[in-house]
Amino acid sequence: MKIDLRSDTVTKPTEEMLRAMAEAEVGDDVYREDPTANRLETIAAEILGKEAALFVTSGTQGNQVAVLTHCVNGDEVIAEADSHIFYYEGGAMSALAGVQTRTLVGERGALRAEEVEKAIRGNNIHFPRTKLICLENTHNRAGGAVISVAQMKSVYNIAQKHGIPVHLDGARLFNAAVAQGVAVSELSAFADTVQICLSKGLSAPVGSILAGDRAFIEEARWWRKKLGGGLRQVGYLAAPGIIALTQMTGRLAEDHDRAQQLAKGLRQLSLQVEQVETNIVLVNTGSIGLTAVALLERLEEKGVLAVDFDEYVIRFTTHRHISDQHIKTVLEAVEQLLETV
Repeated sequence: MKIDLRSDTVTKPTEEMLRAMAEAEVGDDVYREDPTANRLETIAAEILGKEAALFVTSGTQGNQVAVLTHCVNGDEVIAEADSHIFYYEGGAMSALAGVQTRTLVGERGALRAEEVEKAIRGNNIHFPRTKLICLENTHNRAGGAVISVAQMKSVYNIAQKHGIPVHLDGARLFNAAVAQGVAVSELSAFADTVQICLSKGLSAPVGSILAGDRAFIEEARWWRKKLGGGLRQVGYLAAPGIIALTQMTGRLAEDHDRAQQLAKGLRQLSLQVEQVETNIVLVNTGSIGLTAVALLERLEEKGVLAVDFDEYVIRFTTHRHISDQHIKTVLEAVEQLLETV
């Protein structure tokens, strides 16, 4: 069996999640008659410190419903240049919402408040209207970097000053909270709306949550329906999401510890490894004269899977199915490969 470090999206549901799915009490969620989906949304809103929440099929759907709800055609959205909502969602903001994206280069994924303020458009008919600021925490392409409470607050304060809402792509927000030792609501407090993934490290098989104030979620529900997100007896998918939120968040520290073990071992093998804060490890392969794809091909032959992030960058992502022994085996495989380079 291969050691799969491609992503925390490869996690499988727990036995308890499978039982909960089989035993879920369900109804038609489009009529708001699914008690399990309703319970999940109530729990999620409480944990995130928001008035209401909405179950959506994926993080991308949650982010795009948020953009559609916040903006109208022709508006401008400020986002970090390597953010998931800009980089990995198929150009959906322009294709679906008809908005223009203004990207800013952050520091390890964190937008600087002063740069955000400079980018906000003035009242001039030549310019699109700045209607949304998007943050990502943790930041995927910055190597799972944590955006601190202070950093989020500084951007939020600028947004409030200019009357612009903030949307938080918190696909791995619980990783950020665990890494900082804070409640997740301390981070979501500095965003008007937030999306979190129930899959990834929390191990639910499907789904994300979009949360915000009650009026926003009512409008978002309308957009979810337009995108085909009215899933009828969705309680079968919501049930494992409840377990994800109530039982799986604390264990994320284990993934962070194993990422640190992996990073330490790779550095001892003289590989260049970026700063590790959560469960993502970025490794530069340029110093050994191999592209990321070339090294990945050799690793796969030894039963190790990861993904290329750039021509000379590999991403390893730890998760619930990765053990200490797996990390040891991966390091042994890398060491053996380096001896042949």
